[in-house]
Amino acid sequence: MSRRVMLALPSAALMALGFGAAPASAKVVASESAAAAECVEHTDARVAKGGTAKDPNDATASEVAAAEKIFHKALADRGLQLGADGRAYDAAGRAVPGTAIPVYFNIITSGAAGSVTQARVTKQMTVLNKAFSSAGFTFQLKATKRVNNASWFNLGYGSSAERAMKTALRKGGTNTLNIYTANLSGGLLGWATFPFDGNAGDKMDGVVLLHSSLPGGSAAPYNLGDTGTHEVGHWMGLWHTFQGGCAGAGDQVADTPAEKSPAFGCPAGRNTCPAPGMDPIRNFMDYTDDSCMNMFTAGQRARMNAQWAAFRG
Repeated sequence: MSRRVMLALPSAALMALGFGAAPASAKVVASESAAAAECVEHTDARVAKGGTAKDPNDATASEVAAAEKIFHKALADRGLQLGADGRAYDAAGRAVPGTAIPVYFNIITSGAAGSVTQARVTKQMTVLNKAFSSAGFTFQLKATKRVNNASWFNLGYGSSAERAMKTALRKGGTNTLNIYTANLSGGLLGWATFPFDGNAGDKMDGVVLLHSSLPGGSAAPYNLGDTGTHEVGHWMGLWHTFQGGCAGAGDQVADTPAEKSPAFGCPAGRNTCPAPGMDPIRNFMDYTDDSCMNMFTAGQRARMNAQWAAFRG
């Protein structure tokens, strides 16, 4: 699973959390709770400065290699292959197209706490459609469900409450995005399942977001909706831009410059690796402020296409 985490230092940050078999991405905001120690494994997270979230499940090089092996086998099992551009192609040489993704929004509250207006849900959908349209993906809101449940509202990543919530609420198959908003423990801003972690289409599959990270929320500088973009990027198969640091294949995407560590705030001119290219601080898969993020690369768009074809199409 991957997590985006918001820490409480002066400027905002994202931090990679562990690689595992369930939710894929998360972002942190405050102090860690005992619930976070319960074991549904996650992989990556977005973290904000000053938070107390730990990183128990960083993806090692061998774990990334294992995930990539699963990915390539899944493509082969479907009669697909990667082209030189990183997209998936069938035996006739036809590129697998993008698609419309059905979305179910689940808003968890404790009384009035955590309430999210339908206007903010609509704005979040607009943010997602703008970010992913160039990759050939659109998001169509099918329903919004509001659940008043205090035991689910203060949600710990990997907790029994998360499992109970998702088991009760998740809808659709491998191609369906379920989004849950709540008050996340441990300073997390959000987390998501990866498509290759064995959860595609099962009850744990989906994206969890801090309710105040949606557009118009109070989690500045993470309140423009790009925690959602970051976590859906993981749900679509993307690693962090800083995966692997300066060495090796990094995030498995050739056109994202190597980056030694996550960038916080919006540090123009940052360059942490000797390889060509400045750090990709504008990339949705880094840890910079929402206002700093504005792009996926062509390689990332191609990878999402191929991951979709392998696991969700």
